[in-house]
Amino acid sequence: MQVVNTRIPVALLGATGLVGQRLVAALEGHPNFALSCVAASARSVGRPYGEAVHWRLPGAIPTAAAKLVVEPCDPAHVKARLVFSAIDAEVAYDTEAGFAAAGRVVVSNARSHRMAPDVPLLIPEINATHLELIEQQRSTRGWGGFIVTNPNCSTIGLCLALAPLQASVGIESVIVTTLQAISGAGYPGVSAMDLLDNVVPFVPGEEAKIESEPKKIFGHISASGVASCALEISSQTHRVPVMDGHLLAISLRTRERISPQRARRLFEEYRAPGEIVALPSSPERLFRVASAEDRPQPRLDRNAGHGMTVTVGRLRSCPVLDLRFEALSHNTVRGAAGGTLLIAELLAARGLLP
Repeated sequence: MQVVNTRIPVALLGATGLVGQRLVAALEGHPNFALSCVAASARSVGRPYGEAVHWRLPGAIPTAAAKLVVEPCDPAHVKARLVFSAIDAEVAYDTEAGFAAAGRVVVSNARSHRMAPDVPLLIPEINATHLELIEQQRSTRGWGGFIVTNPNCSTIGLCLALAPLQASVGIESVIVTTLQAISGAGYPGVSAMDLLDNVVPFVPGEEAKIESEPKKIFGHISASGVASCALEISSQTHRVPVMDGHLLAISLRTRERISPQRARRLFEEYRAPGEIVALPSSPERLFRVASAEDRPQPRLDRNAGHGMTVTVGRLRSCPVLDLRFEALSHNTVRGAAGGTLLIAELLAARGLLP
């Protein structure tokens, strides 16, 4: 009897970068998707992926992916209807719009379209209702396809850490200090001369993203797109000599006073909607609450839930605001490739893919 492959063919733009490599690895054997095309910049086009990529992940390049010939990032050459985009923001705006206009579904990790009022900026556990924007986007722009975006890597960790508190007691203001891993800068990233024996108290563009994106994510659908949530955020960002894992020190003021003990229970009891839990990339538990007073730590906690679980710890009262704690998320998994893949799985589950 003939076996019919029901997996959806997908293409990957920016396949040679770090996030692209994470997606290549995650797509191997995926129950919903089959990687059928890899695309990258002109210097890689025409070469087998296994030769074009400087593989930075543990283990070998997936065999099937290694044999794929790298195509240009152009809808004339990329035939798959579902397209993952991990290309640089400098070229993503026009490239992704071109694919959407050509009838493709684009799930993007780039920043270029995130804040457009008709483009979902999606964390499935928080704002899956924002997929309602798709029809608005297609109608307004006349596209046969559409774009859905994954937030900034630090934004994802922050918003997930805020979600149980926002849902239960409401949040008025947040002060967050990030200690961000070097993988967030891509490869080759930050020079060793700048980072060894050092901390760099500036990550270009990150503070603005962290302060603006959560307002859209926690906002609600309106006739003109998304009405922003009234949430004040002050962020300071730092690049630290850690390979993977963004650590966030968070202090916040809540609308209803909350004790550290109650906050801990909210994290321990929080469950994502059943629709999200059923997705292949969804972790069994969205949060892990660390009991040791010196956790979470990137090296020890970043791979919780295969990199999709957020670890929180050091929950305690704040003498200036109301509550303070630490949160850790894997920046290239939950904050990039894994989050992007989770969005596509939700689109598939809702029948929104061609």
